[in-house]
Amino acid sequence: MKRETDEDTGGAADKSPRDSTRRDFLHAGAASLAALVGGMAGKAAAIDRDEVGHILDHPESFAEGSPLERMRVDIVRALARPVGQRRWIMVIDLQKCIGCKACTVACIAENALPPGVAYRPVTQREVGEFPLVQLQFLPRPCMHCENPPCTAVCPVGSTYKRPDGIVAIDYDDCIGCRYCVTACPYGARYFDFGEYYAEGTPEIMDYETRPSAEYGENRARPVDDHGASPKGNVRKCQFCLHRVEDGALPTCATTCLGGATYFGDYHDRESLVRELVGADRVMRLKEELGTEPSVYYLV
Repeated sequence: MKRETDEDTGGAADKSPRDSTRRDFLHAGAASLAALVGGMAGKAAAIDRDEVGHILDHPESFAEGSPLERMRVDIVRALARPVGQRRWIMVIDLQKCIGCKACTVACIAENALPPGVAYRPVTQREVGEFPLVQLQFLPRPCMHCENPPCTAVCPVGSTYKRPDGIVAIDYDDCIGCRYCVTACPYGARYFDFGEYYAEGTPEIMDYETRPSAEYGENRARPVDDHGASPKGNVRKCQFCLHRVEDGALPTCATTCLGGATYFGDYHDRESLVRELVGADRVMRLKEELGTEPSVYYLV
């Protein structure tokens, strides 16, 4: 059967109303999409690159009534008090952790971590007997101990405990002896050997040398400067101190798909974390050592 064309009928081929409506709809949609993309491109070009950091420095609120919003409010309230009157803690609900490791990836991106350094690893183990077996996951950041063994062995005092309970490292003073790595009973400290993911390839990408926001110092890791800190230093989780002091949650808490990570001030009786640590299923790792970890687990 020969199909009629516009040419065969002198351009007067019949078109059903349904075809016309569908064609008009597609044309209108394409025009709207083109206008939207053009508008977005114009807005993107109009934003100065220096303004992006300013925008991100003031995070917006989360959904009203959500745990993330409550924790954000808790942090802002805690920041209104002197630093010595706060004690930052983290609570991790192991029943909600699905082992996706989104927190690990987000932490690496947030702190521009090099190969071999992971502030937020997630370990796993298989429990039970076949066929009733399951995986259990354990996110393990720095414990920010009340009695940290790492500070006592540092010969230059570069690792120290802040008044708010966070155990920090002064990269300018650290000599890279790694005594603290051995002393930490939680395996939460790593050494920056100055490596890059793209090492051995024709080019080290810019994202590997971008400044890290840790401690608000914005330290870069230039390829041509082997002595630039934090290269040659010990590195560890600092509860995203640069975010917390700006009223934002640690990046692991905001990216946790299962909503398993909570953060706040233990000294605030109204905070969500203070409520959670009162649960009857709370435990801490290696409490028998007397380190008094600031990371609590709900089992």
